[in-house]
Amino acid sequence: MDAVVVCDLTFRYWPDGPDVLNRISFQATPGEIVAVTGLSGCGKSTLCLCLNGIIPHSRGGEMSGLVLVNGKDTREHRVASLALEVGLVFQDPDTQLFSPTVEDEIAFAPENLCLPPGRIRERVNQAVTLLGIEAFRNANPNRLSGGEQHLVALAAVLALDPPVLVLDEVISGLDTGGRKMVADTLETLRCQGKTIIVVEHDLESVAFADRMLVLDNGAISRLDRAEAILADRDWLATRRLIF
Repeated sequence: MDAVVVCDLTFRYWPDGPDVLNRISFQATPGEIVAVTGLSGCGKSTLCLCLNGIIPHSRGGEMSGLVLVNGKDTREHRVASLALEVGLVFQDPDTQLFSPTVEDEIAFAPENLCLPPGRIRERVNQAVTLLGIEAFRNANPNRLSGGEQHLVALAAVLALDPPVLVLDEVISGLDTGGRKMVADTLETLRCQGKTIIVVEHDLESVAFADRMLVLDNGAISRLDRAEAILADRDWLATRRLIF
């Protein structure tokens, strides 16, 4: 079974407004990384919100089409229940960090699942080690850099151990070392069978993806192997994705 199925997804934020997403269709399998890219305003972040149920449950607008995550229709399951299936790291991590320390932030979701204390500690330690953030596990998340906050938000999502991860512009805010760490982490997670949808405007930062989905004004302009798209420099230039 495909981990993610999107079929004819169309969305607009108000009745007479433009289609922010226009008949989007694609699938992602377990153990696959799909990079979503395109110019600013093409609908990348809106697609992320559709994949974890914030749209249509928490954001107004008109949605049609189908989004399935591990067989669950996002229209029929609330965001809280979908959080066990798909973890979303927002483009702006400030919107999802609220605990006094990094360790508390990572432990928050497992605690709400009422996991045993030992299991919670194990998940926190695993996430901290995987992302190399031991140095600031006792720091206040709000005092960290933007890149460090992205790593904390990712660690908090990983603590829930969802089979699908959706990362909205997580990599671009990191330095070279941070980018490599995240890329290595995603490769590890891929090998564990996770399905990963990673949204980035910087094409080179997601060259490790299996496939690349290019959005243009809310529609799919191209969906192909990442290496094939990255090699087609003329096509990328005509879409203003490289200069």
